[in-house]
Order: sequence, then C-alpha cells, then structure tokens
Amino acid sequence: MEALILARLQFAATSSYHFLFVPLTLGLSVLVAVMETIYVRTGNDIYKKMTLFWGKLFLINFAMGVVTGIVQEFHFGMNWSEYSRFVGDIFGAPLAVEALAAFFLESTLLGVWVFGWDRLSKSLHAAAIWLVAFASTLSAFWILAANSFMQEPVGYIIRNGRAEMTNFFALLTNPHVFYQFPHTVLGGYATAAFFVMGVSAYHLLRKNQAEFFLRSFRIGLTMGLIGTILLVGVGHFQGQHLVNSQPMKMAAAEALWENEAPAPLNLITLIDVKNQTNHSTIQLPALGSFLAHNSFTSEVKGLKEIQAEYETTYGPGNYIPPVTPLFWSFRLMVAAGLWMILISLYSLYLLRKGQLAARPRTLKALLWSIPLPYIANICGWFMAETGRQPWIVQGLQKVNEAVSPAVSAGAVLTTLIAFTLIYGVLAVADLYLLTKAIKRGPQELPTDKPLASKKEASLWT
Repeated sequence: MEALILARLQFAATSSYHFLFVPLTLGLSVLVAVMETIYVRTGNDIYKKMTLFWGKLFLINFAMGVVTGIVQEFHFGMNWSEYSRFVGDIFGAPLAVEALAAFFLESTLLGVWVFGWDRLSKSLHAAAIWLVAFASTLSAFWILAANSFMQEPVGYIIRNGRAEMTNFFALLTNPHVFYQFPHTVLGGYATAAFFVMGVSAYHLLRKNQAEFFLRSFRIGLTMGLIGTILLVGVGHFQGQHLVNSQPMKMAAAEALWENEAPAPLNLITLIDVKNQTNHSTIQLPALGSFLAHNSFTSEVKGLKEIQAEYETTYGPGNYIPPVTPLFWSFRLMVAAGLWMILISLYSLYLLRKGQLAARPRTLKALLWSIPLPYIANICGWFMAETGRQPWIVQGLQKVNEAVSPAVSAGAVLTTLIAFTLIYGVLAVADLYLLTKAIKRGPQELPTDKPLASKKEASLWT
C-alpha cells in the first residue's frame, strides 16, 4: 500500500477513536454542572451523589480523550508535512490558542473541581465545573475554526507557494464554523444525554436506587430532547449552506448525478458508480429541492455538472468523492437522529405517566441506544472529511499533495500498527473502568461533613 493510503488510514483511525470521547466530554460536563447546581440550590444530597457518580464517569472519559487527542497533532508533522508547510501558519494559530488557553483552562479548573470539594464553598465549587464545561466548549470552537478553514478557506492569500493569513477575525467568523460548531456541540449534548439515559435505564431494569436514577434520567432526557431537536434544525441549515459552499459534497450525499428541477430526495437506491447512475430507487418527489433551497421547484446541481465546473476551474481530474459510503453514512446519521427524537418523546410520555420504570422493553431500547449518537457523530465527520475529497483544503490543496514525501510506507505502516494496538489496549481499559463504575453505582456519602478529604478518595475510586 502507498504511504498516502496508509497515512489517511492512520489519521482516520486516530481521529475516529479520539472523537469517541470528545462528544461525551462536551455534554457530560454540562450535565454534571447542572446536577451540582441543583445540589447547591436545594441542599438535597441525592444531587451530590449524582454529581459524584456521573462526575467519575466524566473523568474517566476525559482522561482517555486527552491521551488520544495529543497524538493527532503529531500527524501533521510526521505524515502531512506538505500540508503543514502550505497552510501551517493559518491552521496552527487556532490550534495553538486552543492548547495554550482553552485546554489549559479546562484541565486546571478540572483539577480545582476534583480536589476542591472540602476546600471551596459550594457555590465556588459548582462554578469550577461550569467553567470546565465552558472551557471544553471553547476548546471545541478553536479546533472547529481550524477545521472550517479546510472546508471553506477565508482570510488568506497565496504567497511564495504558501497560504498566509491576512485576517484572523475572518478565520473566527468563517460562515462554515457557525454551522459546524453548534452542530458538533449539540451532538455532544445528545451523546451525553443518551449515555445518562441508557445507564439510568440499566439500573432501573435492575430496580437499583430507582429514585436516584429516575432523577438522573429526567435531567438526561431534558438535554436529550433539546439537543436532538435543535441538532436536526442546525443540521438542516448546515446542509443548505453546504449546497452553496461545497455542492459536490451534498450532491454525493444525495447520489444526485444529474441536475434536476425539482430534485427528489432519494431514500434508498442502488448506486452504480461506474456508469454514474442509480437503480431501484425509492424517493420522495421534489423534497430534495425543498431541503436544499426551501423551494419545491428549484434546481439542484448534480455530480456531473459540478465535475465539469471543477475541471474548468481547477483543471483535469476526478473531483467526485466516494458516493456510496457518503450516501449511506448520511442516511445512517439521519436515521439515528430521528430514532433518538422518537424514543426521547416516548420516554417523556412514559415519565409523565409514571410508567417508565415499569416498561422493561423501553428501558432495554434506551440502553441499546447509547451507541447511536456515537455512530451519528462518526458518520457526520466521515461525511465532512471524505465529502470534500480529493481536497484536504477545499480548492487549494489536494490530499495527494499534502502527504510527507520523505516518509516511507513501511514507516507509516509501523506506526499505524503500533497506534492501533495501543488504542486497542486503551479502549479495553476505558470500557473496563466505565463498566466497573457503572455497575458499582453511586456510593453513599459520608455523614460527618460535606465531603471529608480522607473519604473523598474512596468516593472517587
């Protein structure tokens, strides 16, 4: 295999593994902050137990996310040196701010929160976890600002064969980031919500501390409903933006080969990439035009037309990304989102009727729904990154121009195998720690004072 293919596989594996932890960190930090705030306002110790239990799971996830995230940045120097040379002055700036400001703030305040239970006032301690949640979100913004430049370059000039930044404010106000950032954060909220709901359902099935987990479920369900419904809305507007900024990506996601007015929405189709056509298609007439332009009669560009335009603009070449995996990953993401909305609404109905704990099938469905937001997140990022192929920076640099020329395929293969093995071990360790903490459940609080420092360790371990 060529070094290019191996380098792409390595970055894909690293990114996918890392992003298993990021969404849960984004959402669970907010949920833990909400739980502790309720404890501060009510003085009810059940919310303190809640903060400790879910906070422990948050810490396990956070630690794994940090370990896997650090490795990603080394890829740019090792495997993608031509990319770093070409666009490093722009791409590196928001990443540097994220590391020096947002991540530093996040990790420091997390330490204050972990070790400050018996050293800070209740309100100040709760403020620490809120600041952790804010720093996590801020960290996501800086990273997505960097990624959005790759999707929709702004605020730059090409000088001496390199992209140089001319407007840092333009980088921060990139239109792409205003869709990608809320979509990513809301995806994190949905992930955390279904994690809390699923774990709570596990204990409710076993009739373990029903009051504790019903209250946890209510908090998770609130975030789940808000997150998933807003996620669908933001995703719709993001798709409309991509129709204009990255039309090839959206045409591939719809497997739309020819210009159509009105354009249908293909629900299921057999894609014939070789002959650039579809077979046995189940579709909804004119809905594709409405989703793209809010009009049932508007024209939507097809892959062949966009390919011809790109050849005129950028020169000869194949600019069509892999259509079949994009088409199905998009539908899998949407199906997961719709299921999460439906089961959240049904759970709300049962909860209001006081019947949730007595519905084992629904509880089992909630438990088995924990992976769905993870699947939707990975499918969404697959579409975002694979959908702009062959570009690594849209319209400026192709992937095959970005790989390190002096790194051999053997060297990349060696590190790919090593990283995969190490991540496999970490995955087993993470799953073991999470499962152990989940099965153990919330621990009883000390009764002598709010949380004595000697007993604090036993509550966290």
